[in-house]
Parts: sequence; structure tokens; C-alpha cells
Amino acid sequence: MPLKESGEMYLESIFVLCREKGAVRSIDVAEYMNYSKPSISRGVSLLKQQGYIIVDKDGYITLTDAGKAMAQNIFERHTLLTKILTSIGVDEKTAAEDACRIEHVISEKTFEALKNIVK
Repeated sequence: MPLKESGEMYLESIFVLCREKGAVRSIDVAEYMNYSKPSISRGVSLLKQQGYIIVDKDGYITLTDAGKAMAQNIFERHTLLTKILTSIGVDEKTAAEDACRIEHVISEKTFEALKNIVK
């Protein structure tokens, strides 16, 4: 089942937090994304059901192999798109915000073409 934009955003946030902090819980995701705890709880539950994350008995979240692969893909899109936008003169904040929106809708074919241009 393909992820919706919100699921992709949760995965990317978990991925970034894991890189920064190591151990991640739902409250960390809520604070990072500035979302309510109930919203995060629902999102985490869906990601768990879909096999993208594991939540241990203490509430710590771990990405499964599938979750990590998906999160890395989303993070790569975000990073590259931000880089492209800043290289054409868009300020960092706007570039990151726009990249966040674009990363969820850009086709794989177009993204690969952009990656080739940047290389």
C-alpha cells in the first residue's frame, strides 16, 4: 500500500530524528513536526500496521528495512530539491519548504533526471 504524503512526512521525520538523536519516541516526532500527540499517535499506528516501523514496549520507534529505504528515498528527494532550489537563488527557508511539498508529488522519472543534471 503506497504511503500518503502525511505518512511520508512522518517517516522522513523519524529518519531525521534517528540520525540526530538515535532513540526516537512519538513525543519527539510530535515536537519536531509541531503536530498534536493524537495526530502522531495515529500516524505512528498506521506506519506500524504497514510494516514501516516497530515500536518497542518503552515506546521507542525503529524503522524497519522497508521504512528506512522509504525514508532515505524521501530524505534524498528533499535534500536534492532543496539544493537545486537554493542554487537558483531561492532562500534556504523557502527552498526547504517548497522541496517538502515537491518531494511528495514529483515522479521518479523526473527526479532521476534532476539527479543526473546535478551530477
